[in-house]
Amino acid sequence: MMTELEKCMAGEWYDCHDKVFLEFKNKTHRLLMKYNSLPYDHKEEKRQVLKEMLGSVGTKVSIGHSFICDYGRNIHIGNNVTVNTGCTFVDCNRITIGNNVLIAPNVQIYTATHPIDLDERLTPVETDEGVEYIRHTYALPVTIEDGCWIGGGVIILPGITIGKGSVIGAGSVVTKNIPPDSLAAGNPCKVIRKINGSWEQ
Repeated sequence: MMTELEKCMAGEWYDCHDKVFLEFKNKTHRLLMKYNSLPYDHKEEKRQVLKEMLGSVGTKVSIGHSFICDYGRNIHIGNNVTVNTGCTFVDCNRITIGNNVLIAPNVQIYTATHPIDLDERLTPVETDEGVEYIRHTYALPVTIEDGCWIGGGVIILPGITIGKGSVIGAGSVVTKNIPPDSLAAGNPCKVIRKINGSWEQ
C-alpha cells in the first residue's frame, strides 16, 4: 500500500493532513520565519537556510523577501536564479527551476489542485458528530526550464512545463505547457510569437 507521501508525489489523491505533511509544514514555517527576517546583506546565512529548507539549490541564487512555500523540500533550483520579492511556491509536488531563470515579483506557482466536479471534490463521511466532508487533493509537478523569464504577478498552474528560453508576460495565468523559445502572455496564457531566433521564419 502506498503511503500518503507516495500518493502525493505520484499525482494521486492524498490526505494533505497526514502527519508527514504537517511535519514538513512545521519545519518549513520555522525556516521561512528565519529566512524572511534576515537582513538583505546576510547572504551566506540566508543561503544556509535555503540549503536546509529546499530540495536542492544551486550557486548564485537570490530569493527576495517575503518568500512563501509549503513543504520546501520539493523545490529544486539551478544556478544563477533570481526569485524576486513576494513569491509563493505551493510545492506539494516537485517544482523544478532550471539555470539562468528570472522570476519577477509576486509570481505564484501552484502544484496542488482539486477535482472540478463537486461530487469528486467532496466525499460525505458519517461520523459520531454527523456528516463530514473529505476534500480530495492531488498535486502535479511544475517545471521552468533554463533561461526563462517569468514576469511579475504570473500564476503557473499544476502540471505545467515552460520551455527553455521562454518569456511569460506580466499578469499571465499559465494553464497549458509553453514550448521553448516563446513569448507568451494573457489569461489564459497563449504564445504570441517566437523569440531567440530558434524557430523557422
